[in-house]
Amino acid sequence: MSCCGIISVNYNSMFVKFIDIVCIKFIYKVIFSHQIYMHNTVKNLLDIENNIKVYLNKLNIINNFKIVAVSKTFKIEKILPLIEYGHIHFGENKVQEAVDKWTEIKKKNHKIKLHMIGKLQTNKVKYAVKIFDYIHSVDNEKLAKKIADEQDKLNKKIKIFLQVNIGDEDQKSGIIKSKVGQLVSLSREIGLDVIGLMCIPPINVDPKNYFEEMKNLNKDLSFTELSMGMSSDFLIAARYGSTHIRIGSSIFGQRS
Repeated sequence: MSCCGIISVNYNSMFVKFIDIVCIKFIYKVIFSHQIYMHNTVKNLLDIENNIKVYLNKLNIINNFKIVAVSKTFKIEKILPLIEYGHIHFGENKVQEAVDKWTEIKKKNHKIKLHMIGKLQTNKVKYAVKIFDYIHSVDNEKLAKKIADEQDKLNKKIKIFLQVNIGDEDQKSGIIKSKVGQLVSLSREIGLDVIGLMCIPPINVDPKNYFEEMKNLNKDLSFTELSMGMSSDFLIAARYGSTHIRIGSSIFGQRS
């Protein structure tokens, strides 16, 4: 109180408190707005990641999995929210579509890792090696040698998964189980960086036994990476050790 009986006011303190309140309200507004306007693809991705973690935690399973967001056929406008969020693993199944869609984006964002998840023809390998960081579909000696030749020209190492025809289906790509070891040996001899196996199990059947067989085969070959699981079976794939889970429609929606 002043000598004249008038209460002195600490305006500096009041101003600081006012600023604190404004800042807090602003922070809450930003967080709340982010929750409301989070793009549905980002929300779908986070929900899937959380579902897998909760499921594995209940089973006491540790698995440092990656989700490969399968963006094939979707326009880049649908994919950009995931890129802006910070997701880096994306999958395509056609070389030309990948080149058209991702060339400029990868020049600007060097963290992005592009996965070739479809059947790869040898005449497209030189283009695939330039744009892709992973190839999940190597299943024969001719293709392996072509990739080795083209990556040497570019001084680039592609991470390779060997595709296994785990269900012995005539109509499906993949090397038969009895010859996987031979292809692994040859691939290593010619300089391919083979990091694991990949499979697509038969449809309309419980994939559990196939995933378990793949897990054991992968382990027998001393691999630590395993590519299996899609929108319909990703929880089971994660349970059996898949480190690269390829999910499309559950993130981006149904394709037209």
